[in-house]
Amino acid sequence: MKNDVNGVALAVFIFFFVAVTVMGFLAARWRRAENEHSLDEWGLGGRSFGTWITWFLLGGDLYTAYTFVAVPAAIYAAGAAGFFAVPYTILVYPLIFTFLPRLWSVSHKHGYVTTSDFVRGRFGSKGLSLAVAVTGLLATMPYIALQLVGIQAVLDVMGVGGGENTNWFVKDLPLLIAFGVLAAYTYSSGLRAPALIAFVKDTLIYIVIAVAIIYIPIKLGGFDEIFASAGEKYTKAGVGGLIPPEAGQWTYATLALGSALALFMYPHSITATLSSRSREVIRRNTTILPLYSLMLGLLALLGFMAIAAGVQVTNPQLAIPQLFEDMFPAWFAGVAFAAIGIGALVPAAIMSIAAANLFTRNIYKDFIKPDATPAQETKISKLVSLLVKVGALIFVLTMDKTVAINFQLLGGIWILQTFPALVGGLFTRWFHRWALLAGWAVGMLYGTIAAYGVASPTQKHFGGSAKEIPGIGEIGYIGLTAFVLNVVVTVVLTFVLKAAKAPEGIDETKPEDYTADAGDPGVQVELPPATAGSSH
Repeated sequence: MKNDVNGVALAVFIFFFVAVTVMGFLAARWRRAENEHSLDEWGLGGRSFGTWITWFLLGGDLYTAYTFVAVPAAIYAAGAAGFFAVPYTILVYPLIFTFLPRLWSVSHKHGYVTTSDFVRGRFGSKGLSLAVAVTGLLATMPYIALQLVGIQAVLDVMGVGGGENTNWFVKDLPLLIAFGVLAAYTYSSGLRAPALIAFVKDTLIYIVIAVAIIYIPIKLGGFDEIFASAGEKYTKAGVGGLIPPEAGQWTYATLALGSALALFMYPHSITATLSSRSREVIRRNTTILPLYSLMLGLLALLGFMAIAAGVQVTNPQLAIPQLFEDMFPAWFAGVAFAAIGIGALVPAAIMSIAAANLFTRNIYKDFIKPDATPAQETKISKLVSLLVKVGALIFVLTMDKTVAINFQLLGGIWILQTFPALVGGLFTRWFHRWALLAGWAVGMLYGTIAAYGVASPTQKHFGGSAKEIPGIGEIGYIGLTAFVLNVVVTVVLTFVLKAAKAPEGIDETKPEDYTADAGDPGVQVELPPATAGSSH
């Protein structure tokens, strides 16, 4: 890889970066409420976003720099097995269509800011709510780290901060600057910053993909040529293929299903959902979000294009940035790099806000300072959003990059274990709170130990997310196996605890809360503290 700096691409990249930074700070003034010192304002954008903003926000949230760098990288390295990301994003929308509107309604009715707020209210259990909050925090940290890895990959290819011989400070300085900017505007503007920047990010990404999918194949002699080159490489290397081998089919299917179940358990997906104005916005979004899956399918093909273009990189994560640098004129390569860089900033901001809300509401307020005022809550959230980002930065600067990706896989295994409490709770009160806690613990324990035992060519532990499924003998996604164990333990223990008449906990929700919409009695269109006279 070249170490000389691509000046034109860098200039274009910096231009877009400065533009979104200015937008990030200006976002604090956008649709501002009279009282901005509350989590509803800072952490959920006043819960006032309509269909378009929510669509961009959710898209900006779910389709991250990691998606743009890692999905094609997986295909570049391992063939069609990397395409599991496409069916899982298709599976996820019917799933969320059934439960997200219910979560929106009950959260709006009771002023819940996080999933843990709901779990505590539904099952009357601070312990269960703490388990969900801690899992959310654990799973989000490596995810933020991966966004920073995405920015680093782009900077490396542009020749900024690359070079193994430079001292660490010079090497990581551009990343530290990007990080500082992200931290500052998230602190000042809250969720409004990524909501505004998501427009720029998605527009850039759509342009880059449209150009890449037409321009690169023309330069490479068409898709026939691209698939032929890829097939040839896999045959030679003996790894992967244009079709997943028979042995890999269980892995492919369980990974797609497990990832689909886990995606909307992440705190940042829920934060973007709860910031919307009405139930209808959520329902409309679940029907138009699959447009992103179409884009993801096209994006995945870039992995095959990188092979056909003869891209040679030691770290597959650099394959797509390198493809852009090799194929595009310098100015457009700059646009593509800006799309990936900004594609990292938006989700990193939403994730740190979501993690901060969890800590403030479900650890600080529940266990440390129960009488915290809304202004104190907001202050703590702002500080924690900084701490979470610092944690992610340390992660990136000290960990081996391959490990970071596997830690994110571990995050998926963990977050999936909150599914029975959250989604189960949205439809039924039948599960016992202690049974849910025991099921969660079993799933977490099994998932972590199983993942620890997976080795890969580069590391002894946490080398991947697939392992033999007990009793079936096929290789499958650890997260899904842990989830099945979790559900079995929860169901069996619920029968036992109900028979023993163990105390159930108080449910503060009513059946009609789950279908309430903005404007219904007790559900304000604009949640307080934004009063009727606030400027909108």
